[in-house]
Amino acid sequence: MGSRAGANMLISRANRIRTKLQSALEATTLEVEDVSYQHAGHAGVKDNPNNETHFNLKIVSGKFDGQSLVKRHRMVYELLADELDSGLHAVSIQAKTPKEIGGSA
Repeated sequence: MGSRAGANMLISRANRIRTKLQSALEATTLEVEDVSYQHAGHAGVKDNPNNETHFNLKIVSGKFDGQSLVKRHRMVYELLADELDSGLHAVSIQAKTPKEIGGSA
């Protein structure tokens, strides 16, 4: 069998992020938006051969219930640690509970 790292390179970073977050957080809403094009030429991007470097994340999960905003962000960063170590430069995170968005359908 081939190496798992090699297999990961065939799947887009956006799909890997989506899979990791959905699996761990059981999100009721998960939006993964690649905004790397907005940062073309920036220091963290221009020396990076991977074009998927910047993402906006919107996550609604019951697993955030009772967690501070800082703790929610830490949860997301921990889940994306290997992505951050392999070229992911920045993420913008909106992390909410279902109760927090309850009335805004």
